[in-house]
Amino acid sequence: MLIIDRFEGQYALIEMKRRIFHIPKILLPKNAREGDVINIQITVDKEATEQRKQSVNGLADKLFEK
Repeated sequence: MLIIDRFEGQYALIEMKRRIFHIPKILLPKNAREGDVINIQITVDKEATEQRKQSVNGLADKLFEK
């Protein structure tokens, strides 16, 4: 269970199993308030990851060209 403990500046402090995590407030719904229980779903964008990998490899190839 993730609970919004409080807000500090641009961050929401989220409590999970007695640990506190800082999450940018911009990632939360605008109506989120202290004490609210939130759900977070994180996924991997495989297409963007592959594009980034190809871009980095291309830059590395250019850097190490003879």
